[in-house]
Amino acid sequence: MVKKRQAGTMDTSVFPCLFVILLAGSSPSGCAEDNSSASHKTEGGAEKLVLLNDIADVEAFISGAEVAVVGFFQEPESPEVSQLRLVAARIPEVPFALSSSSAVREHYGVTEATLTLFRRADKDRRDLNMESEEIDADKMSRFIRINELRLVTEYNPTTAVGVLHSSLLLHLLLFTDKKSSEHPERMRRYREAAELFEGKILFILVDINLKSNEQVMAYFKLKKSQLPALAIFHTPDEKRDVLPLEEVSIERVKDFCNAFLQKMQKEEDKPEEKAFNEEL
Repeated sequence: MVKKRQAGTMDTSVFPCLFVILLAGSSPSGCAEDNSSASHKTEGGAEKLVLLNDIADVEAFISGAEVAVVGFFQEPESPEVSQLRLVAARIPEVPFALSSSSAVREHYGVTEATLTLFRRADKDRRDLNMESEEIDADKMSRFIRINELRLVTEYNPTTAVGVLHSSLLLHLLLFTDKKSSEHPERMRRYREAAELFEGKILFILVDINLKSNEQVMAYFKLKKSQLPALAIFHTPDEKRDVLPLEEVSIERVKDFCNAFLQKMQKEEDKPEEKAFNEEL
């Protein structure tokens, strides 16, 4: 059975309060209320809600996208499904499916009407209980926008909550100028590097043109003259490292990540070596 995780249930105490405030640019609760512009797009467009009532079909659907949303409802023509159709039209870049199969719901540990977002970046999921309160299309849209972490997630006040609640505790940030002519090529290389560390490190893009991101840059003691730059951060203990770059390359990103991982591994091994020597 696939493990079920309710939205927002992770213990945020593992994140240093200072880092939470700096990254979010405001309180986490404030970010949660932020409505992305996508949630106010017109509700027209072709219907793209796929009905899947076979476990294998649902698994293939989920594995085929960085982010996938499945509505688990007993009644495929319920009012909640009508709202979900509106959301699917508003967010065309995310694939949506619907399942009314009891076998599928049992496989995914769902007992009530639930909207579930599956993501490849940290191999995790988020559940929105549709019966706990009145949920409309706006609330569904906000839930998706907050939690749609990708192989490379652009950091902003909306995605901040999803980033801070990710099950991945190691984050890599690329500070760069999205307006630069070099940005598309930088992103291509950064994304390729992200695929090498899928499920291990959460890759984040920090656009320096966003006013709210200036605090993030200051937290890592970076200046605009040093950009582009990488910053890696281990959330439980605030260990970090920074690397200004002349250019973003797959090898530089890979070497930087591996060096930090190796350093962390050595530090974890030290207590074991000490205990072993004491036993001798």
